[in-house]
Amino acid sequence: MQLETIPNQPVIDTERLILRPLRKSDSGPLEMFCADERVARMTRDIPHPLPPGAIEGFVARATAEERDEDVWVMDGSQSGQGTMLGLISLERMDRAQSEIAYWVVPAFWNTGLASEAVRALVAANPRGDKTMFASVFQDNPASARVLTNTGFEYLGDAEAYSVARAHIVPTWTYLKRLE
Repeated sequence: MQLETIPNQPVIDTERLILRPLRKSDSGPLEMFCADERVARMTRDIPHPLPPGAIEGFVARATAEERDEDVWVMDGSQSGQGTMLGLISLERMDRAQSEIAYWVVPAFWNTGLASEAVRALVAANPRGDKTMFASVFQDNPASARVLTNTGFEYLGDAEAYSVARAHIVPTWTYLKRLE
């Protein structure tokens, strides 16, 4: 038996979730959820339709020793829910800053899981960041509420390209100071 380890990435416990590093064995459920257009359209990077090999490439990047982004699975198995309820990530920026991103599987939308995961990741602050940023598409007010409910402050409007939508989408940008 081979045990997968992801260097420099802690496991974070919450009341209903374990935020654990992504594993190669998560590829099947990840592919199923990322192929859902409802999930893909609310992200910048998930293409729709999902091309062959996209998930394998993502998992390889997320589990590499040298990486720019740490990815955690929202694992609800400790509370009798699924082993993959969504993903949350921190992408490195310069000057002790990171950008937080997340998505939840549609069956668990509006259950507070995203807020719980964001709150836990911010509290753990595994990189010792001074500031965390986030942006959400303006047609996704539920994600904006996650950020404001977890103490992020609105910075302003911007735009980001959505691969699934194949065009630029208006966003709201937020920040949280951690010092």
